Amino acid sequence: MGSKELDLKAEIRELLMALGVNAAEGPLRVHSPISGEEVASVAVHDAETVEATVGAAHAAFLLWRDVPAPRRGELVRLLGEELRAHKTALGRLVSIEVGKSVSEGLGEVQEMIDICDFAVGLSRQLYGLTIATERPDHRMMETWHPLGVTGIISAFNFPVAVWAWNAALALVCGNAIVWKPSEKAPISALAVQALLNRVLVQSGAPDGLAGLVIGGREVGEALVDDPRVPLVSATGSTEMGRKVGQRLAGRFGRAILELGGNNAAIVTPSADLDLALHGVAFAAMGTAGQRCTTLRRLFVHETIYDGFVARLKSVYASVSVGNPLVESNLVGPLIDGRALESMRHALETAAASGGVVTGGERVEIGGWPDAAYVRPAMVEMASQDGPVLQETFAPILYVMRYTHLADAIALNNAVSQGLSSSIFTTNMREAERFLSGRGSDCGIANVNIGTSGAEIGGAFGGEKETGGGRESGSDSWKAYMRRATNTINYGATLPLAQGVTFDVNPDHVE
Repeated sequence: MGSKELDLKAEIRELLMALGVNAAEGPLRVHSPISGEEVASVAVHDAETVEATVGAAHAAFLLWRDVPAPRRGELVRLLGEELRAHKTALGRLVSIEVGKSVSEGLGEVQEMIDICDFAVGLSRQLYGLTIATERPDHRMMETWHPLGVTGIISAFNFPVAVWAWNAALALVCGNAIVWKPSEKAPISALAVQALLNRVLVQSGAPDGLAGLVIGGREVGEALVDDPRVPLVSATGSTEMGRKVGQRLAGRFGRAILELGGNNAAIVTPSADLDLALHGVAFAAMGTAGQRCTTLRRLFVHETIYDGFVARLKSVYASVSVGNPLVESNLVGPLIDGRALESMRHALETAAASGGVVTGGERVEIGGWPDAAYVRPAMVEMASQDGPVLQETFAPILYVMRYTHLADAIALNNAVSQGLSSSIFTTNMREAERFLSGRGSDCGIANVNIGTSGAEIGGAFGGEKETGGGRESGSDSWKAYMRRATNTINYGATLPLAQGVTFDVNPDHVE
């Protein structure tokens, strides 16, 4: 399918009409990585617009927090239904805007639907604890209350799903939301906002409950700095997250940070090698290596290294690279030319450090000179040095030998990020060691699956320079609420804790 057969700009217009988007054109030029061509332009906001949007959201929050949680869940249920009805169109839009395969675009919308389902159930489970108290005729308990306005800053690689993780939970928890999407993926955000706006009207939600602001650093900083936004959830690079975290800390705001991930997998001698081959290939090459959970480092036991790596090279040589809208293509483009240059630099540095590079060449596709297609790269390294310690947001897999499992686990942990990790083994002791406190130090640790492909039931996030945040499932909802410890005295005396006495004569109190 060449450029003459594919009119992405026209298809974008049709999809936006189908999704009910009537967006004003503006100075922000949107380019599809599929062809590199401009497919749309959108209006941008300024700091004053952010201030007004946050103000409207805060006013809506004051009303929304008093709505019973199951009724708040009904709004999210309706959003899930709207997403089901428009899954094909929205998934296609995501694929065109950020260069994902058709199945990954649809999968991202399905992830939005799944988190809506999860949040609807959660709306009847926002429970606290009853706590034993040492004082007679007293009861102690925890209650959870909405925080306020939740700011959401999302990245290009999952332009809508990560918003949904945050938005669905924040809304059922009683918060308002203001979303700043990536400048590289504003169209998908406009489409989602249009679907949500219909649901907000249908459910009678307060005006301003969910806002969208589009722009660059000025817009992001205005959102992060606003004292009416007690919580900001930010997804992106560690560099970005460090700045966001520091600004929030300066005003004692809360942060959910989902940042970089230099993820590793270990293949042991006992592993099912066919399964490991599939798991490694998807984790390393899926989304053209542009997932925060992408597999970037691989440690293979020395006794199986030669055979396994030879098979993996064959997979890398045969994987189909091309237009992701063609379902037979498994690897699509990098997001832009800057990502291509970053990948080239990393491979040059690795080769200069003694690495043996396989793949990594630019691939000309469809007569699109401005598109950044590359063949995924494998780099065999003697040790974990230089570029191996840096996350390059591209399909580069550094492969190394190991002798002892303890050494491989130490290498897994010897990077500044701590997002995702996995081990391929059929040895119970190896698996349990990897999952123990002496094993992987990552927020995600898997056995016999790759590092990517997390589902919404579990909390998602990582440690160290990944930011420490948790989103999506489990008890991640607690980050969107404030906790109060309540003690109720239903007796006629006032005993104090820890045996403290403080007796006064009520007759002497006027």
